[in-house]
Amino acid sequence: MMTTYHLRNVDCPACAAGLERGLRKIEGVRAVSIDFGTLSMRVDAADLKAVESAVRNLEPLVTFSRVLAEAPGRPTAEADFDLKREIQPLALATAAGCLGLVLVNFTHREGAASIGLGLLAFAYLVSGWKVLLGAARNMVRGRLFDELFLMSIATLGAIAIGQYEEAVGVMVFYSIGELLQHSAASRSRASIRSLLDLRPDFARLRRAGSWVEVQPEEAVPGDEFLVKPGERLPLDGQVIEGEAFLDSSPITGESMPRRAQPGATVLAGSVSLDGVLVIRATRGAGESSAARIATLVESAAHLKARTERWVTAFARIYTPIVVAMAAAIAFLPPLLVAGQGLREWCYRALVMLVISCPCALVVSVPLGYFGGIGGAARRGILVKGSQVFDALAACKAVAFDKTGTLTRGSFSVRSITAAPGRTSDEVLAWAAAAESLSRHPIAASLRAEAESRSLSIGTEDEASEVRELPGAGIAARIGGRLVLAGNERLLELEGVAHPKHEGGDTLVLVALDGEYAGSIALGDEPKSDAREAIRALRALGVGRLAMITGDSSPVAQRVATEVGIAEVHAELLPEGKLEVLGRMIREVGGARGSTVFVGDGVNDAPVLALADVGIAMGAGSDAAVQTADIVLLTDEPSRVAEAIARARRTRRIVAQNIVFALGIKAAFLAMGAIGVAVMWEAVIADVGVALLAVANSLRAMK
Repeated sequence: MMTTYHLRNVDCPACAAGLERGLRKIEGVRAVSIDFGTLSMRVDAADLKAVESAVRNLEPLVTFSRVLAEAPGRPTAEADFDLKREIQPLALATAAGCLGLVLVNFTHREGAASIGLGLLAFAYLVSGWKVLLGAARNMVRGRLFDELFLMSIATLGAIAIGQYEEAVGVMVFYSIGELLQHSAASRSRASIRSLLDLRPDFARLRRAGSWVEVQPEEAVPGDEFLVKPGERLPLDGQVIEGEAFLDSSPITGESMPRRAQPGATVLAGSVSLDGVLVIRATRGAGESSAARIATLVESAAHLKARTERWVTAFARIYTPIVVAMAAAIAFLPPLLVAGQGLREWCYRALVMLVISCPCALVVSVPLGYFGGIGGAARRGILVKGSQVFDALAACKAVAFDKTGTLTRGSFSVRSITAAPGRTSDEVLAWAAAAESLSRHPIAASLRAEAESRSLSIGTEDEASEVRELPGAGIAARIGGRLVLAGNERLLELEGVAHPKHEGGDTLVLVALDGEYAGSIALGDEPKSDAREAIRALRALGVGRLAMITGDSSPVAQRVATEVGIAEVHAELLPEGKLEVLGRMIREVGGARGSTVFVGDGVNDAPVLALADVGIAMGAGSDAAVQTADIVLLTDEPSRVAEAIARARRTRRIVAQNIVFALGIKAAFLAMGAIGVAVMWEAVIADVGVALLAVANSLRAMK
């Protein structure tokens, strides 16, 4: 079982990666993941006390807090970062450094130079003591070639060759840049967490006839709670009193408020705009929609994309390579070429060390993915990991289920045809009785129609020997009589002779004691945005769109024509759906693309699991959340195109950060090697690249 911790004082991605590697070596640790973007750690270990002790030994300055099981899904903000307080000693160091610079270079009074050097030393130590101490601590532990090591070697080397002013300037600028970068990253995390902090701090529960404010975690299903205008719902539930317009955009991304009245299902995180509601809780706080969103997004940060893993691995080999290059630049030319001064080449090497810090990469890439995941969650698109974004960005084919995905899934009886000797009411009554225990939308429609006609054979509760045949229908014994209700396949399997049926409606054929009794035609209309969803996918360049359904060919073809899909695979059993999708995956994968399947997440669980990316429409079932890679909190198929567009935009932002950071660093490495750049320019470029990359990552939230 994974336990989540929130971390503090993790100053750099290298520290996070080193801590993660150290914890993996501990006996009893089955899995561990530390995400610098969210400052969180997830660990599966036999002895959590041993893990906590190891964290203290590996990183004494790191503090942590365990996420309590009774309050899951509530984002925990990191400790407040006070930029003004942190920058005060650096302001003092800057002032001392500037005064020292003036005394050393522009004042010729006796003793002025000595005072100036003292001020420069003071400025260096005030601005860089954390860097030097951290580098020394890491060296003792055998962790070389991180950013602290690079800055320590670069500035101490500058002092060794007499470049005191540059050593101080580089350390001051680096420290200021680290504070600004830390502040930007902290603001980024806070902005993303604010998207996920969807639950209020209290719930107003009915207790002994009065309303009492308690923590949402104290509520249980069945409790009644009160919500006033302007307040956010703390729990999922069903309205029992009052009416109000609810703004559910924080949960589903829907811009238009919806009217909530008695009987309506409402979600935690929604806001009552104009009315007082009394609601009966249907889920506890930890299982609410808001908690589910926050938990899934924070968990997703630990499922790293290939790009993130590549950046981490690249940073581990990149720094030693740059150090080796700098050493070669410092010592080989003076040794191999006569007349080359050691001091000049050492200075060039130090410039290379300053610019080589990989912070911009290892900070901005995870923040970019996390921002993309958080921004998608704000729109009701729950993505279970950055690796899902990568696969989704490569989408070249999308296959849809029909019922409940492209169509409304709410059937209505259009006509009933009875066999000779039977009546339409009799056919409907037996079909509704057979379907009395089924949760399929067709069954619900049959029962609703029978109820509207006040039809009942009085024995629905006596249904026994119920057999549900996937993709065919249902068989049940009612009042001693065998009733079949399903499609033509069911009657053929049971050996019941029946007439052939044509048309574009969904048909339920009914047989009684082995004899055909009649048929019921039901209609299911496409969702309002289904056609727009297909058009949007084509605009994104998704070249292959298909429908994979167990429904009859005429019905499937009618719906496909209405929404604009040409490729239709109908009348498929679950294993047939797997076979068709498997063939699509092989064909599309050969072109280095991914295949997405969109279904309801219950009957289509095997197909959702097989797809490169499985998308479940709606978050009503645990099967959807567990099986799919992406869960849509609304039933709008147009969100599929939005999810793909967001994935591609996030990938572009991550790629921009990588290219930008590596390009700037490569340019300054070359400039440093040929003696064009100076240390001041290198440190400003390094800090600037990191800040711009972090700022660019924030765009993924939009």
